[in-house]
Order: sequence, then C-alpha cells, then structure tokens
Amino acid sequence: MHKKISRLLLAFLLVSILAKSQENVLPTDKFVIEGKVKNSFSFSLDQAGQYKGVGIDSIVILNHLLQRKRAIKNIKGVLLKDIIDKAVIEVSSPKLLSEYYITCVATDNYKVVFSWNELFNTDIGNHVMVITEADGKPAKDGEDRIAILSTADQATGRRFVKSLARVIVERIK
Repeated sequence: MHKKISRLLLAFLLVSILAKSQENVLPTDKFVIEGKVKNSFSFSLDQAGQYKGVGIDSIVILNHLLQRKRAIKNIKGVLLKDIIDKAVIEVSSPKLLSEYYITCVATDNYKVVFSWNELFNTDIGNHVMVITEADGKPAKDGEDRIAILSTADQATGRRFVKSLARVIVERIK
C-alpha cells in the first residue's frame, strides 16, 4: 500500500513539473532564419515595417480536437514567406524547390513544418503570418512576443507557434 501511494505521489509530482515547464516559455524579441539560405539573418519586430503588412479582424484558436482555446482580435502581421524570400533559398534549380521545407521552432522546442510548396505555391502562404500586433497591443508588449499563426488552418492552434526562435530552411535528403 505504501509503494502505491509513493508511486502515485511521484507520478503527480512529475505531471505537475511537466505542466509547469510548458507554462514557462521564454518570450522572444527576434528569430533567426537559417539553413539552406544565402542570407541568414535575425528578424525582430522592429523590422516588420520593412515588409508589406497583412491583417485580419479576429480568429478563434482551436486545438487538434477543434475545441475553442481562445480568440484573438485585431491581428496584424507580415507574411512568413516574405521574410524567407529576403533570406534567399539556396537552390541550383527551381525544380528542386519542391524538396524544401521550413521548420519553425519555439523556445520550448515546439516545432511546426511547412513545405516550400505550401508556403509559396498555395493560398496557405498568404495566411501564415508573423504577428506584430494582436488584441490592440504591439506584439513586443505581449506574452509571446514573436509568434506565427496559420490563419487558414482548421485546427488553428496546431500551427500557432508562440515565442518563435528559429526558422530553418532544409532540403529533404
């Protein structure tokens, strides 16, 4: 009986620690574009004015079960593909671009992947934005600072990367 209680207590303690660690995502003020690009560079929210802005009135963030998690209003941002364009993907032939993918990594190591075709050859690319303002506040004043969101997804929370740290362009081998 004593062993069962000890195991239950240990399991509860581990679950509590894991849940707490997910809450402590370090906010970011910039992210780096790296990998198979000619011009690796850091993007900060201060640079957003150099890009064409996009915006939407509001979006509901839904989890993988399509359950409502929260709503965000008055969203402004810049398209991720426009930032990647500035980095210039290293490719010897445009035909090979279909072999490239982009991984967006948060400070807690949460990762989201887009194919090159998805971002640059479908309408999805016109809906994947780096958020610069949400709920009437600049992103630099928000909890997550730099975040990306794919507003055309059904389960919008699946590709909502908060505290974005890195965008890595890679080629399938």
